[in-house]
Amino acid sequence: MSQELSKEDIKTLESRLRQIKERWEKERLNYEATARELKNQIDFAKRDAEEQKKTEKKNEQLKDGETKDVDLDEENKAVELLDEQLLERSPFIPLRLTLDERKYLRLVTAALEVSEYTDRVDVARFVGKAKRIHKQLKEICAILSGLLVACDYKAGQKLVANDEFSDNEEFFQYMFELGRRYKILNPERMRSAYGKLIYLLQDSQQPDIKEMMEFSLVRPIKSVHRFLDEKKMLFMLKDPLLHAATRVIPDKGRSRADVQYDLQKKRRAYNRVKDKYVGQGGMSEQHVELVMGSIADNNYFLKFNRDPCDEMINFLRSKYDPDNPGKYSLAIGCGTGGARLTHNHKTQYLYVLQTLLLWRDILHDFYRLWFLAEEDLLNPDNFYRLRNTGQGLNRIQSSPNIAREMQRVIYRARNKVGQWIGSSVVHLGDHNVPNAFMFIDKYTQVSRILNPICITLRRLEEVLSEKPGLDKYVKDTFGGCDELRMRVLTDFFRHGFDGSGADNFFDAGSCIDGRLTSAWNWCSLIHKKSYYPIFQMTGFASFDGQF
Repeated sequence: MSQELSKEDIKTLESRLRQIKERWEKERLNYEATARELKNQIDFAKRDAEEQKKTEKKNEQLKDGETKDVDLDEENKAVELLDEQLLERSPFIPLRLTLDERKYLRLVTAALEVSEYTDRVDVARFVGKAKRIHKQLKEICAILSGLLVACDYKAGQKLVANDEFSDNEEFFQYMFELGRRYKILNPERMRSAYGKLIYLLQDSQQPDIKEMMEFSLVRPIKSVHRFLDEKKMLFMLKDPLLHAATRVIPDKGRSRADVQYDLQKKRRAYNRVKDKYVGQGGMSEQHVELVMGSIADNNYFLKFNRDPCDEMINFLRSKYDPDNPGKYSLAIGCGTGGARLTHNHKTQYLYVLQTLLLWRDILHDFYRLWFLAEEDLLNPDNFYRLRNTGQGLNRIQSSPNIAREMQRVIYRARNKVGQWIGSSVVHLGDHNVPNAFMFIDKYTQVSRILNPICITLRRLEEVLSEKPGLDKYVKDTFGGCDELRMRVLTDFFRHGFDGSGADNFFDAGSCIDGRLTSAWNWCSLIHKKSYYPIFQMTGFASFDGQF
């Protein structure tokens, strides 16, 4: 007979068994992690070998006199096109802020947050407006000086040692330029502070205010092109490695191994660019990283703001036939569903297509448009007038630079479609879009409208596969995932572009800005749609995001 074990012996054996299991589990996880790492390394090596073989084959073909290498020609043309685009964009790509500049940015933001500049200046009082502006500008400069003393005592002491603000002209220009540069790089930030900043700089450019202040608060924004030009390093923008080191790695519809492989190539290119240019033209490692980071920021801006337009254009072209309405017609009629326009299926298809192409081109050149907007706003010869536009007191100011550029954008969009549907009027300097600042703010909303829709439509299959009950609800209510997607797209393409959103055709309708008004009106009514719960299931919170 086996000897009976005591309770203590049983506990001891159980404890030893747990230890063995834990040790085995740790070893198993380590083995699996090692195996995954080795597999990735093997995959990377295989891909590198394949690319090397392709390169060697192309070189052999060239040596043998074969000049009809179409793939190589296409690659060279693509690189040349990227060089030209980057050279064109670089004057309008702001340079990323350094850590020290971010410290000063917090001072600017804090000073603007506590300021009541527009309330004190634009509201009529007994004191003359020039004196009100001068007083407020001096107060903000004083606040900045005080905050600098509290943040950096030595630097603050040097600043306040001068009795006159004009002696510190370079410092104040530097501080306000930081705020402007940061806002362009991050349109979703400083949503209230930037308005005060641009309006106080607008006032400071008036000749009589300049004379009272005895200095200017405005200087050009530091861009990638300006920075490299100062270093005599503009040739860096033509380096193909720079494109490889700053490009966006697409992940939609790709395996994890493919994405990891491209990320590895991007890291190698990044390190090679640093090794190549550090030390040239006085470029430090931080300078090279700033240039690459700034270009990468611009590429990611395009990905998250322009690419949703491309995705919606792809939906429109792939799901609808302009000559055959089929089950899901895009036709709208004035007075039906809140529409203010009457279009048949083909006309509405072309109207939506040209609008999305127009938004895409605006966002593609958005940094350029922002620079031009600030030129219009800060032009000392371009005066404004205060008017009640129905949405409060606003500064009405003409925007000639933006108007010229918008005509070019409209011309390109018209050529892509072949014709123009609706009005091509661009509201600038009136009660709809009072000035260039309002114009820029208006088109930062496009990605906030399209991105949530694209994310919802993209995640439908994933969410339905995880929740069988929801899948059954969608099949019973909408007829399936594809039918639901078509219902959402059809509703948006019809009533997001139907001229609604205002009580007259001048404020909404088919004009350039009225198209965006209609889209916002559709967004405001989404909680009444039958498919709204599906949006919530996919993680949708709101179109405006979080403040």
